[in-house]
Amino acid sequence: MYEILRDCPAPAKLNLFLHIVGRRPNGYHELQTVFQLIDWADTLHFERRDDGQIVHTNPLPGVPPETDLTVRAARLLQEHCGVRFGVDIGIEKRLPAGGGIGGGSSDAATTLLALNRMWQLDLPRETLQTLALKLGADVPFFVFGRNAFAEGLGEELHAVDLPQHHFLVVNPRVHVATNKIFTDPLLTRDTKIVTMAFFLEHANKNVFETDEIFRNDMQAVVTREYAEVAAVIDWFRTFTTARMTGSGASVFGVFDTKADAEAACKRLPERWIGQVTTSLAEHPMFAFA
Repeated sequence: MYEILRDCPAPAKLNLFLHIVGRRPNGYHELQTVFQLIDWADTLHFERRDDGQIVHTNPLPGVPPETDLTVRAARLLQEHCGVRFGVDIGIEKRLPAGGGIGGGSSDAATTLLALNRMWQLDLPRETLQTLALKLGADVPFFVFGRNAFAEGLGEELHAVDLPQHHFLVVNPRVHVATNKIFTDPLLTRDTKIVTMAFFLEHANKNVFETDEIFRNDMQAVVTREYAEVAAVIDWFRTFTTARMTGSGASVFGVFDTKADAEAACKRLPERWIGQVTTSLAEHPMFAFA
């Protein structure tokens, strides 16, 4: 019986591109993207409780514990399986919130994966992904645990093998209002659909350099509304091509070597957060489902 699980990683993700290809009658947007796992991560710790309580031991400032995605994930799994156990959840938070790199979603997925083992539920990955979608559109990807070509709302996932890359991820310390961007009248919503095979033909450095094919459709709207995001992209031009991830505000550039990324990071303005990171082939907790 697993009573304690410590040092459980919750890795970030990058959207190598993000296309908005349509809009559903209910207002939700149809997407195509490629999710890339990276080795920048939060770390979570879990200790089983026998009283059924779900307790966040170090809640984030300004985030009520009951609304935290890890607490919601634990409660969802507990209710789905009728579990009598509870859990204490602690988080070493490294990923900036609201940065477009999936920090909260990844924390929720790691919670589902860890408790699947701690509570000895043995749920298959597909069941966990179905539960994960109730928590947010990105959460199923982290449970899926492989780099993925994604469609629909982001929940239709197809595993892809990607070349290893080194990235510098920069967060300009601004919070992008995602709903505001999605409702902007100038947001592109009719990008031509690409096939997974077409993407894989270009799955090398060119995927970052060819904005006429692969781009983030939200980037133009975000950079118009948030000058600091535009400034980060402009700063990267000295070193490499850069692209916004998710709905922002983080921006990433790809480098040939880790040393090149580290050299660029040393020149980063102090007002921004920078992290040198490397791509992952799969989630470190892939075997937990």
